[in-house]
Amino acid sequence: MVQVQLNKSVDRNTVISEHHTPGPITRGVKERTSPDDSNRRKKERSVPPCEEPDCPELEGSSSFGSLCMSTLLPQGNLGKPAEEENTRRSVLLQRVKRGWVWNQFFVLEEYTGLEPLYIGKLHSDMDKGDGSIKYILTGEGAGTTFTIDDNTGDIHAIQRLDREVKSQYVLRAQARNRLTDRPLEPESEFIVKIQDINDNEPKFLDGPYQATVPEMSRIGTSIIQLTATDADDPTYGNSARVVYSILEGQPYFSVDAKTGVVRVSLADMDRETRENYTIVIQAKDMGGQLGGLAGTTTVNITLSDVNDNPPVFDQRLYQMSVPESAPVGSVVGRLWAKDRDTGVNAEMKYSIIDGDGRDTFDISTDSTNLFGIITVKKPLNFENKPSYTLKVEGANTHLDSTFRHRGPFKDVTIVHVSVEDVDEPPQFDSPSYYVELPEDAEIGTVVKTMSARDPDAANNTVRYSIERTSDPDKFFYIEITSGALMTVRSLDREEVGWHNITVLAMEMNNPTQIASVSVAVRVLDINDNPPSLNHYLETFVCENAKAGQLIQTVTAVDPDEPLGGQRFYYSLAPEAANNPNFTLRDNQDNTAWILTRRGGWSQQDQIIFYLPIFVSDGEQPMQTSTSTLTIRVCSCDQEGNVMSCNAEAYSLPASLSKGALIAILACIFVLLVMILLMLSLRTHRKKPYLCDEEENVHENIVRYDDEGGGEEDTEAFDIAAMWNPREVHHPLGKMRQDMMPEIESLSRYVPQPCVIGVGGGGDSNVHGYVLAKLLEADLDPCAPPYDSLQTYAYEGEGSVAESLSSLQSGTSNADHEYDYLNDWGPRFKKLAEMYGVLETKTPPMW
Repeated sequence: MVQVQLNKSVDRNTVISEHHTPGPITRGVKERTSPDDSNRRKKERSVPPCEEPDCPELEGSSSFGSLCMSTLLPQGNLGKPAEEENTRRSVLLQRVKRGWVWNQFFVLEEYTGLEPLYIGKLHSDMDKGDGSIKYILTGEGAGTTFTIDDNTGDIHAIQRLDREVKSQYVLRAQARNRLTDRPLEPESEFIVKIQDINDNEPKFLDGPYQATVPEMSRIGTSIIQLTATDADDPTYGNSARVVYSILEGQPYFSVDAKTGVVRVSLADMDRETRENYTIVIQAKDMGGQLGGLAGTTTVNITLSDVNDNPPVFDQRLYQMSVPESAPVGSVVGRLWAKDRDTGVNAEMKYSIIDGDGRDTFDISTDSTNLFGIITVKKPLNFENKPSYTLKVEGANTHLDSTFRHRGPFKDVTIVHVSVEDVDEPPQFDSPSYYVELPEDAEIGTVVKTMSARDPDAANNTVRYSIERTSDPDKFFYIEITSGALMTVRSLDREEVGWHNITVLAMEMNNPTQIASVSVAVRVLDINDNPPSLNHYLETFVCENAKAGQLIQTVTAVDPDEPLGGQRFYYSLAPEAANNPNFTLRDNQDNTAWILTRRGGWSQQDQIIFYLPIFVSDGEQPMQTSTSTLTIRVCSCDQEGNVMSCNAEAYSLPASLSKGALIAILACIFVLLVMILLMLSLRTHRKKPYLCDEEENVHENIVRYDDEGGGEEDTEAFDIAAMWNPREVHHPLGKMRQDMMPEIESLSRYVPQPCVIGVGGGGDSNVHGYVLAKLLEADLDPCAPPYDSLQTYAYEGEGSVAESLSSLQSGTSNADHEYDYLNDWGPRFKKLAEMYGVLETKTPPMW
């Protein structure tokens, strides 16, 4: 039989009570006796396993075994004197029979000792003490939180236990044969409960708090309820029993010790005096007893506004002014009845309750519902009334019946409004004018006389004029002093039926003060225009037409607009009244028919007929006109459609419209213009300057590898054109050493006698050379179409002066002769002077 022994060691200050119902059964101090002391106590209390009356047989265990538990409660009396220890031992040896819960261990949390905490002991009745039994512990925390001595069955806690983390552990115990590992007893389950100690202070999880309470609240008005949470076991002792108290905030507020409800403790707290309060609330466990743990939080309390203050105007009399020219709706001034309240409790409504300006001014509340805005209701006139008095009332719009005794919640003030005099523009006696004038009115007729005056007390003289843009054609004129508007040009209703004129009135002493008025002049119609035929004045008659056939309907138009409407009368002119060909019928509806009087029409007899038509209107004075209708004789088909009139077609064929014909003619014209342009370009195309493309070479590659004697150092440049014109052949010994010239000089093709004969000056006659070149160019078909003379005043082999370089001057000791510079003409005159050559004679100019 397996036994679990419970060591029921208690001291004088500890009472152990075990029950068969779950729950806390012990309470101790977090101190542990030494292992030697524990073993000594075990020996002193050792009894036969199942003889102990406090160890009942296990329910549900096998018939061959029973289970007992022994627990050692840690004590707090270590280090006491020896006599106290002996007294405690005598108490421990006193056996008291009690009922036990066999499957529960109780351990205090937060053990802080250095040695493992002894919890209890397992023992099997099969254990003979020879070490053949091995005790095994399994379940929650076995091996990590709890350990067991497999020889003795002692159970220890090797980690710090926290009830707030885990309140109990479920473990299983079993005894096995150490050699065979065969179970000797069925596995038994027991619970290790962590017993609470007061190690957690109350906490306000939602703090700090914000609360609002209306001002002027009564004592005891509830504001907010606070709740503190204690993590300790609420079912054990007073560790979690919280008591609330207020640390800061008296005497304005208080807190209920049990519920945590914050209340008002001072009556008539005024928001206008103080609006915000901060109080500190404490929550203490252990029922508020000494030694309990405490936590605090703050509560920010705001007094909300109520309408407990009436509005008051700052002044009993307000002075305001407004210019008399202020338009209706303009702002005169602003009033404010100040209210110490805020929000809707300070909103105002203003009204004018009395005064002589009630009909002239108005007052309204602005968008903030705080200020009163006085505005102009009617036009002002300083000359008529220079000042007004208003009695204005401002009242709260939201009243609280609770505070009506503090009223009345309104105030009254007086507003004096002064009207300021301004220099106003002249005023016409009418805002606009309308005049009717017949179009045959004579020039100089007075249309209307305008009247304007200065409204100011000065009553300055007014001058009148017409705004230029309103009468651009200058039909009217206004007398500058009297304001009489008259005509200066003849009027024609058919051209301009209405004249909208702007008349200006200006003060003489202040030209900036100008007023304007609109004058609408309607030109009335008179019968001054004769009627005339409308639309086409040409028609046709078919050759196969018979007598009495309708060939044309004519209508007339008249630009006049008689009051009774248009009425036209048609007839043939007297000279055509009895013609045998056509007649006219007046339809009495402002139209007339042209009818034939005979048949047998032929183009060969007569092609065109002219029919004069007389038209008159019905108005007075009567206006008449005569129009001529041209009638052509045309050949028509059976249906009366025109086929041809005379030699030219009266109408185009249906297959070819006028637009198509115009398009064809336009295309032909464009083609002709393009052909002429191409021929002109080909005629004026320029010929090339040179017949031989090889002569038009412009690519020059000049190398300056070393210095040398002028043009002889340019290997790729042909200077044939710069050769001496007087040389017909190259002098011996002076040919180019690098290359032979590919192009001969033009002078080589000109006979020298010709050159000499033309100039008469020998080889030195440049003028003769030029004439020879001109003659050659005239005979050359490939020469450019212009005369040119190119002078290349370069030194080199081809120059008459040969090389002027001083590089080879050391080879000869002879002095150079520069007399030939005089033969080179005026271009080399400066050069000849530089070399000291005196001209003996001046050659003739070309």
